Amino acid sequence: MNDVTRVGAYRDAHRVRCDLRPGALSPRVLSTGPGVARVALVATRALLLGGDRVRVEVHVGEGVELELVEVSGTVAYAGRGRSASWDVDVRVDAGGLLVWDALPFVVADGADVERTTRVSLADGGARRERGVALLRETLVLGRSGEVGGRLRSRTRVDLSAPGAASTSRGVGGTGESAAPDGSGPAWRSDLARPERVRELFVEDLDLDDDRALPGILGDARVVDSVLCLGTRPPAPLVALAVDRPVSTTPAPLRLDLDGPGAIGRHLGPSTHDAGIDAVVAAWTTAVRAARGIAGDLADDPRPTHAAPSDTDLPEPRTTLLTTGA
Repeated sequence: MNDVTRVGAYRDAHRVRCDLRPGALSPRVLSTGPGVARVALVATRALLLGGDRVRVEVHVGEGVELELVEVSGTVAYAGRGRSASWDVDVRVDAGGLLVWDALPFVVADGADVERTTRVSLADGGARRERGVALLRETLVLGRSGEVGGRLRSRTRVDLSAPGAASTSRGVGGTGESAAPDGSGPAWRSDLARPERVRELFVEDLDLDDDRALPGILGDARVVDSVLCLGTRPPAPLVALAVDRPVSTTPAPLRLDLDGPGAIGRHLGPSTHDAGIDAVVAAWTTAVRAARGIAGDLADDPRPTHAAPSDTDLPEPRTTLLTTGA
């Protein structure tokens, strides 16, 4: 079954207008305020079953903060020989912010899932900050007592300069297998993108039967990540673990991208001891505070307060991560 859920949040005078289209998930407005909207995502049926093709499209307008709240996690069930796909396409305009602290995505025994996340962040040039996205992704291989099925999870993040159109929308979305180097139909990183769109981050996690091998996941069954994209979050992650109870579980690791962004990640046997919750809270507070300052400066006509333009920044290289034998 093919289902498309759309969530859009846009400025309309001094309030936010939400454009919602239900699909496999039903978006429901929780609250709105000056430049801010909170929208819940509620499953309309059992998810995720074999043969399902779920797609979520999110568009955050210029100067708007959108927070997506999930009511429950997602379980991908055994597909009886049929695969399923979960495709997320995000576009954040200049000065916009998306906060999506997603709940766990569980891959049960017998499931075969293709999961793809594409993010396009617009640059506002000298008058606006770049769009920012803060995304949580918790991948759990198997329910209690299970090994878990097959999962391929791919993520790509693009930065677009002022005036460059997003090309991520409408590319892929069918769950087809593709390589992160641009050789597959879902990535098209060479010919389809205009010169003013640059890759920030590309990751391909191929978690098949060999994922327990050394150098892949080992005995870990949880990959818990938070991605801060479009801006560099503060503080090394080790500082966030000082007040944690004594545990043999390592603190989350931080990877700074070669560009505006960072990833916090934990690999382990369970979700409750991952420590990513503290990272999400700290980074969310930081990006919201920075956005408040940036918003004030964007409305200030004095040129000394202008944000650096895209041409003032060094050309970032793509951060590419791959997992799989």
